[in-house]
Amino acid sequence: MRATDLDPTFISHAPGYWADEDTEKWSDYKWQLRNRVNTLSDLESRINLTDVERAGVLLAGNKLAMSITPHFFNLVDRDDPNCPIRRQIIPRIEEGWTAPEELADPCGEDSHMPVPGLVHRYPDRVLFLVTDRCASYCRYCTRSRVVSGVGEQHLEMNWEAAFKYLEQHTEVRDVLLSGGDPLLLSDTILDRLLTRLRSIPHIQFVRIGSRIPIFLPQRITPELCQMLRKHHPLFISIHTNHPRELTSEVRDGLGRLADAGIPMGNQSVLLRGINDSVEVQKALVHKLLMCRVRPYYLYQCDLITGSTHLRTSVAEGVEIIEGLRGHTTGYAIPQYVIDGPGGGGKIPINPNYMIDSVPGKVTLRNYEGNLFEYPDPTPVPDGVMEKLHHRALHGCS
Repeated sequence: MRATDLDPTFISHAPGYWADEDTEKWSDYKWQLRNRVNTLSDLESRINLTDVERAGVLLAGNKLAMSITPHFFNLVDRDDPNCPIRRQIIPRIEEGWTAPEELADPCGEDSHMPVPGLVHRYPDRVLFLVTDRCASYCRYCTRSRVVSGVGEQHLEMNWEAAFKYLEQHTEVRDVLLSGGDPLLLSDTILDRLLTRLRSIPHIQFVRIGSRIPIFLPQRITPELCQMLRKHHPLFISIHTNHPRELTSEVRDGLGRLADAGIPMGNQSVLLRGINDSVEVQKALVHKLLMCRVRPYYLYQCDLITGSTHLRTSVAEGVEIIEGLRGHTTGYAIPQYVIDGPGGGGKIPINPNYMIDSVPGKVTLRNYEGNLFEYPDPTPVPDGVMEKLHHRALHGCS
């Protein structure tokens, strides 16, 4: 980890590896998409690959495609294979081994899909998968089985069937759009999608899950923000894992979304050698708040196939939360969660601050380790209320 990773300032890394490109092209998100790094030769022309990475790239075409936007690639250290950005998006040979506990569908989404592309696990909300493509692909992707187009399984979607299901299920009040990345859709298509959802009376608000503001901040145009603000209440959950990802371009894009009245939360994944320390997590959450983004979830890495080299122990996650609680503002502390393997949903994991519980009181531990007793409410003795009432009416003691 470099000292600059903990620096609270926001910087631009452009043009970086693309020094010959002019500013106008660089700022065009369509140029960014056309010039993604997605081959072994692209990588080798820019950074010094290890044998472990080279073999990983050769295997990637059978599992999860490699694709990295120039903007995000500029955050990669050319010579350090342990670079926290590099480990997130460049395949490694470890992806080819599946540990006994790992699953192709660790969150059990396929078994909770009443119509293609719509996951209904919780009583009042659904996950609506609207695309199978992302601007870049995270090597720990929970949906690596269906995104990027190179795996054995493909994401089946049927928007009309999803809309009809939602119209019939009046208990659904909250729709989360995900994929793939919904913000890869054009403004026109996304507007039509949101308008159709908004036409269903019992849907109270819509959320979008996206890594586009981080991978491709150029996509967050004034035109996109103007369109999104028509569909309030609308929330966006971004995905940032490391403070280096929060560049000046990202800050400005998030600012445009915030100015459009869109509340934003961040979802991080706890990853070995990337953000598994209190220092990195604290730097991350502080920069997020400066971008008007509330740290929301810190996920234990799902049991996705080929992810052992990126997963930490649960105890490490608890230690990080303990290192944040009481040492920074409560707004900066995400909820640490584990998605119950096989479809159990999000399960909150917290340090044990309640030491003991007996009838009448609990014993609590604060962030410094000091103990405090908190009593249950004392019942009002018989006759006290009558006396107070008499005093109020007659003004006597």
